[in-house]
Amino acid sequence: MTGKPISVAVIGAGMAGRSHAAGYRQVNTVFGEGLPPVRLAAIADANEPLARDAARRYGYEEALTRWEEVVADPSIDAVSIVVGNDLHRPIAEAAIAAGKHVLSEKPLAGSMEDARAMVAAEERADVVTAVGYTFRRSPAIAAIRDHVQAGELGELTLFDGRYWCDYACDPRGPLSWRFKGGPGSGALADIGAHVIDAGQFVCGPIVSVSGAVLSTQVPKRPLPLGAVVGHDAAPVSDEVGEVENEDTAVFTARFASGLAGSFSVSRTAFGMPNGLAFDAYGLGGRASFDWHRPAEYLFDDRQPDARTRGARQVIVGPQMPYFAGGYPMAAPGVGGGNAEMFVYQCRAFLDQIVGTPDPLPPNATFADGLHTMEIIQAVVRSAQSDGAAVAVPAS
Repeated sequence: MTGKPISVAVIGAGMAGRSHAAGYRQVNTVFGEGLPPVRLAAIADANEPLARDAARRYGYEEALTRWEEVVADPSIDAVSIVVGNDLHRPIAEAAIAAGKHVLSEKPLAGSMEDARAMVAAEERADVVTAVGYTFRRSPAIAAIRDHVQAGELGELTLFDGRYWCDYACDPRGPLSWRFKGGPGSGALADIGAHVIDAGQFVCGPIVSVSGAVLSTQVPKRPLPLGAVVGHDAAPVSDEVGEVENEDTAVFTARFASGLAGSFSVSRTAFGMPNGLAFDAYGLGGRASFDWHRPAEYLFDDRQPDARTRGARQVIVGPQMPYFAGGYPMAAPGVGGGNAEMFVYQCRAFLDQIVGTPDPLPPNATFADGLHTMEIIQAVVRSAQSDGAAVAVPAS
């Protein structure tokens, strides 16, 4: 390990920002050597108490109220952008221009114009740029991808993916920025981006979508009286405003291989706190994953004796990606979850920056994030055209 620290900052102190902050704190506790010491430089958020609390909790040197202060600090090498989608582009462009490495949360940006500008900045940049699709770091999901790539399911015949959440079920929930921005910027951008990426991670690129339907179950919401953090409740006024985007979306997809897929996403699925799940079927096997049971997956294939065939529970353990070296107690059955995936994502980002000898698989690029947004845009166009098929530009 080299002696010169690498300095990191997180812009945004909400629930995802704290996950990035905690991730950087843990990166040198997992996997092999090669990373220098990590300096936890700053947490920036316009909500000063939130920034101070996150900096205190995760051991960062200072709390700032303006992201511009992070960009202007020449001692900071790398930045996570974890704020509202519309702010991703100006922060990323400024940070890249200042020579800083950038990890942006998904979706890549608040508009296609901004996303394309960020990809253009990535292409010109002499720094590492990345998008956070944390579910790629799930040992179970990565193991299912390995099964598919090894041909253990045979030729794929169907992919069914869903991400069902309940954080918008309460009609008295505040009208935060998540409910603004027009069709495609709601459940599709917030949680759909994750399950779309998971589908492509396992099955390859999506080339067209069709049969899309978008719907909004809560058309009006009360205006908040103060800052809204993540999906939390907040004091609201008696005044209401229009919800501008979708609560629920369903569509079908065609993958480059010819595989057919179906997707559904909702933020108004009662009783589903964080329900990302999918099934992948082939001529010779199937695999299923449900994030509510993150330390396992179901697997079924052609056993020699038909009497013993059937889905079997596979417990995540050291034989799977990320587990060996990634858990303090690297033994089967100890569990695992969301926090570890952020650690692996941050470690992969810093591996890319430093060029460690045995790096984790690299993060998705801005170009990958743009491709996901192009799929979302195609879904919106399909919905606006009574479900017509819409081609997705090649990634």
